Amino acid sequence: MLLKAGADVQLGDEYSNSLKIAREKRMNSLQVLLTREEEFFDRLSNRANFKGCTALHYAVLIDDLNIVAQLLNAGANPSAENELGHKPYDYARTQNMKKTLIDSEKKFKEMQAKKELEGRRKYPLEQRLKEHIIGQEGAINNVAAAIRRKENGWYDEDHPLVFLFLGSSGIGKTELAKQVAKYLHKDVKKGFVRIDMSEYQEKHEVAKFIGSPPGYVGHEEGGQLTKKLTDYPNAVVLFDEVDKAHPDILTIMLQLFDEGRLTDGKGKTIECKDALFIMTSNLANDEIANHAIQLREEAAEVSKLKHSDSLEDIKVSDVVISKKFKDHVVQPILKHHFRRDEFLGRINEIVYFLPFSPAELSKLVVKELKFWADRARSKHCIELTWDHLVVDILTSGYNVNYGARSIKHEVERLVVSQLALAHERELINKGCTIRLCVTNVDDLLKTEDGKEKASTEKTIKIQILDKGKSNKYIDLKFGNENNPFNLLPGDN
Repeated sequence: MLLKAGADVQLGDEYSNSLKIAREKRMNSLQVLLTREEEFFDRLSNRANFKGCTALHYAVLIDDLNIVAQLLNAGANPSAENELGHKPYDYARTQNMKKTLIDSEKKFKEMQAKKELEGRRKYPLEQRLKEHIIGQEGAINNVAAAIRRKENGWYDEDHPLVFLFLGSSGIGKTELAKQVAKYLHKDVKKGFVRIDMSEYQEKHEVAKFIGSPPGYVGHEEGGQLTKKLTDYPNAVVLFDEVDKAHPDILTIMLQLFDEGRLTDGKGKTIECKDALFIMTSNLANDEIANHAIQLREEAAEVSKLKHSDSLEDIKVSDVVISKKFKDHVVQPILKHHFRRDEFLGRINEIVYFLPFSPAELSKLVVKELKFWADRARSKHCIELTWDHLVVDILTSGYNVNYGARSIKHEVERLVVSQLALAHERELINKGCTIRLCVTNVDDLLKTEDGKEKASTEKTIKIQILDKGKSNKYIDLKFGNENNPFNLLPGDN
C-alpha cells in the first residue's frame, strides 16, 4: 500500500534512541518509548541506535523475506548504511536472507554503474561544469579528462589524483573544485573539504593539520585534515593558497600524494587513495595573465586578417598556453618557491586559469545582474531590466588581479547602491518595474574657448515605468542629480 502511494524506499529513519529524542522533543523518555512501541514496533532494543535505518533495514530485522523482496523490486538500496555504518545484510540472521541481499547488492551496483555510465554519455562532465563556470574551457577540459580516466578505471589505483590550479584571484579555481565535489558526491558537506593553507604558515601548526601527538594538548581532538578524511576517505580536498603553507606541511603532503595515505598524531594510518586533491596558488599569476592577454591580442590580429566580425568570435579554447611558456616561465617560479622537485613531480595535472575575454565578461555581468533581478523580485516584488549598454559600462570595471570579484563589486557600486538609496527614499515600491540605462554624466561640457561640446563619459541611471496613460519610463530623481553618487566607471 505504501509503495503504491509513492513512498520513498530510500528514506532513513530520523529516530535514534529514546533519550536523544526525549531531549530534542522535550518529552519524557518513557513517553517516547511507549509511543515508539505503540505506533511503530515493540520488539526493538531500547539501547540501540536506529538513526538512518531504511525500510529494508527494518524488514531484515524482523526477518520478513516477502517485504524484503517487495522493497528490492521497488528499487531499495541493499548497500545503504545507517548512522552506525551497518548495511541491511549486517542484521540478517538466516542464510536465505543473506544470499538474497548479497545477490541483490551485486545487481543493484551493476544497475547503478550502467545508469551512471549512460548519464555520463548523455550529459558529459564538461557540460555540467560549464553550466556553473563561465569561461576556463581549457581548465574544465583538463580536469574532466582526468576524472573520466578515474571513473572508467583508466588510472593508477595506488595513487590519488592531484591537481594544481594556477591563475589570478577570483577567476574560478575554488568554484571549479566545488562543482567537481558536487558531481562526485551527493553529500557535498562531507564530500568537499576546504583547508585554507594560510592558517599553516608556522612550523608548530603541523599539529593542527594531522593532530597532536600523545601527551600534548588537543591529542584527542585529531587534526583538521585527518579527522575529515577518516569520515570521508574519498572526499574532494581543496588546499587553498598552498604556496603560503610551511615547508613541513608540504613534507606531510608528499606522503599523502605519493602513497594515498596519511598517519595522524595518534599513529593511525588513514587510507585515502580514492580522494581527489586540488591545490590552488596565485604563483606566476601575473605571468600567466600577461601571456594569455598577449595570445588573445595575437588571435585578434589573425581574426582581422580572416575578416572575423569581432574579438568575441575568438573562442577561449583557441587560446592555449604553450609548453615552452610552461617549461621556461612557470616551472622555474614553482621550483623556486617550493624548492623540491619531488613535490611537483607528484602533481598529475597543473591547470591554468586565464583572464576573462570580453565575451566572458559580458556573461559575468549578465549573470550578476540576473542575480540581483531575482533578489529584487523575491524580496521586493520589483521587476528589474537593463539595456545592453549597461553591460558594456559594467565590464569596464574588470580588474585582471581580482577577476570576477571586481565585476561583482562594480555591479554593487554602480547599480545596487542606487537601488538601495531609491528604496530608502521610497522612490521605488512593490510591484514597480525598473530599467537600468546609460546616460552622459553631464549633458554638456564647455571647451577652453567657451563653446559647448557633448560629453563622452557615461554612467548608469535608474528609470521607473510609469504605468499610467503614457506607460513609459521616466528618470528617477535623487535631488538635483540623476546619479546621487556622482561616480564614473573606474572611480573608487
